[in-house]
Amino acid sequence: MNFQFSDKVTGLQASAIREILKYSADPEVISLAAGSPAPEALPFKELTEISKELLAEEPSIAFQYGVTEGYTPLRDEVKKLLAKRGVYNPEYDDVIITSGAQQANELSAKVLCNEGDTIIAEAPSFIGSLNAFKSYHVDLQGVTLESDGINIGELEQKLRAGGVKLVYLIPNFQNPTGNTMSWEKRQKAFELCKKYGAVILEDNPYGDLRFAGENIRSIKELDTDGSVIYSGTFSKILSPGIRVGYVCAHKDIIQKIVVCKQVADVHTAMWSQMLCYRFMKRYDIDEFIEKLHGVYAHKCGLMLEGIAKHFSSKIEYTKPEGGLFIWCTLPEGVTTQQMIDFCTTAVRDYKVAIVPGTAFTISDSDETRSFRLNFSTPTDDRIVKGVEILGKLSKEMFGE
Repeated sequence: MNFQFSDKVTGLQASAIREILKYSADPEVISLAAGSPAPEALPFKELTEISKELLAEEPSIAFQYGVTEGYTPLRDEVKKLLAKRGVYNPEYDDVIITSGAQQANELSAKVLCNEGDTIIAEAPSFIGSLNAFKSYHVDLQGVTLESDGINIGELEQKLRAGGVKLVYLIPNFQNPTGNTMSWEKRQKAFELCKKYGAVILEDNPYGDLRFAGENIRSIKELDTDGSVIYSGTFSKILSPGIRVGYVCAHKDIIQKIVVCKQVADVHTAMWSQMLCYRFMKRYDIDEFIEKLHGVYAHKCGLMLEGIAKHFSSKIEYTKPEGGLFIWCTLPEGVTTQQMIDFCTTAVRDYKVAIVPGTAFTISDSDETRSFRLNFSTPTDDRIVKGVEILGKLSKEMFGE
């Protein structure tokens, strides 16, 4: 049958990351393409114990429907945590529990943007959010991402042109680059968006994973009237599989997100929410997060050491202070197709999976000569071996 798909999905493409991950089923392939937290950093033992208790003590709640806003005890704990970090203001903010930060970002765009409205995003940016935005037929525009965050001059130019409803930013250890937005740029971006009437969607899935440098205040901390939406998740610290995230935003925005979530999935799984709540009550979440930093510092350092030792000197790369990713850029003059050929050759002939930069572009026509590496998921041995193999390939293709 020749299906006639809706206009909302006709232009959407499958995530290149998901397609590449199919290769990971081959045990011979070393995958540096994932975006998952380090398996050894997740509290499997603690979550297993809590799960047993939960199912023994409160199965009638864990397996029943819940309210769309989220499991009330968990919402209260998230509010306390965010208030402690200066993000939640009880005078005008509220919190809703979502099915991961992905849903938080998708619903935020849904409640604010009509077809044709402009959304600005860093270029490059997270493909999951970009596809969600595109599904609403918005005018998605990119602004160059620099080592210290979004290009402020370009941002102001696009805001001045008018029609911008939402500015999507990942300030901490950005996906895919690993870059962090400076405090100066956070302040300036906030001021510009206030001036031109655009809402900032601050996506912070990696902020807890800082293992070097000094913490930088959230953009949401500057907010005094609800012009910043803040999304977060438990995926990178507890488990990506439980799909628990949250939105902190003005109460009026949260009320609209509640209605849209009722249509989408009624509520986030009660078992997952209760699991997060019990973990937060039993353990000091900040102390637990602090213990994760050593794992990520070690794995990132191992990959950076290998890149410095084995890669062609013509390849540039970021040196993140947290998060999960390193962004590598091939030499000047290399075309997007040559970059794709490099990534394809790596997985096909050398059995090392990496993600081409085209997976993160705003438009399919955007040029890029970069690719993303993940250091959190593979074992130490696989990091060392995978980077050594890529280094050999890089020197064969681009010279010493």
